[in-house]
Amino acid sequence: MSENKDQSQGGGYPQGGYPQGGYPQGGYPQAGYPPQAGYPQGGYPQGGYPPPPQPGFQPSGYGEGYGQPPYGGPSSLGEDGDVKGFDFNEQSIRKSFIRKVYSILMCQLLVTMAFITLFVYHAPTKMWVRTHTYMFWVAFVIVFVCLIAMACCDSVRRQAPMNFIFLGIFTVAESFMLGVTSSMYESDAVMMAVGITAAVCLALTLFAMQSKWDFTAMGGVLLCATVVLLLFGIVAIFVRGKTMTLIYASLGALIFSMYLIYDTQLMMGGKHKYSISPEEYIFAALNLYLDVINIFLYILTIIGAAKD
Repeated sequence: MSENKDQSQGGGYPQGGYPQGGYPQGGYPQAGYPPQAGYPQGGYPQGGYPPPPQPGFQPSGYGEGYGQPPYGGPSSLGEDGDVKGFDFNEQSIRKSFIRKVYSILMCQLLVTMAFITLFVYHAPTKMWVRTHTYMFWVAFVIVFVCLIAMACCDSVRRQAPMNFIFLGIFTVAESFMLGVTSSMYESDAVMMAVGITAAVCLALTLFAMQSKWDFTAMGGVLLCATVVLLLFGIVAIFVRGKTMTLIYASLGALIFSMYLIYDTQLMMGGKHKYSISPEEYIFAALNLYLDVINIFLYILTIIGAAKD
């Protein structure tokens, strides 16, 4: 009797077990009916499982759409994680590329230094190259052919061991030419040029790595400067003189010092405007090697002209 009386006074549930008069069907609130006291707020169903999102409705505590974790945590497929991982891989590849380039460059410079020392301090070798001048031109042809092949043919420059073979032949021929040229100067002048070149190249390399200035956009300017230097050299052939030689050698040393900074920043990549591909480690080492030996030749010319 008391149970029937309580139901007749209102508020309870109907006999069928379904809520009447604006209570939600399916466990979440419907449009136009505010939730009543005692029912869950935020749209969670009675069974404890979140319903699929409806237009204009989103489960509380979840991000935009599915695939986002609650409470604003990072997604397992987040863009930032992918970008950071990509940057880490790119930096690792670039550092390995730089180590490989400098390892190749050091081997080239050691071979060149060995040839220069032999031709400068070994008297029979010095006399032999002076009596067999045609060997200089043979080496010049080999250098020219190898340089064109590595610069123009991707298969020669990128595929091992072909790239190392061509680079080795080029290095030996270029070292022979430098040895012959150095044998024309006094030994103290040659060693002074070697020391100055080493100090200048080290300082320029550190500057290129630490500087915020971007020299990779100066390729066109350096090309124009090289053309001017070439024309000036042609004029210097016919207008001989100590002053002309000093000016020409000083301009050459300055231009190739800029080239050393330019090629170093190309190799480094990073935030610079242009960079060289990690696949081009042979080409990068070749560029740096040519910069160093040209700086050495122009400094040696300056020292030789100053001593005359």
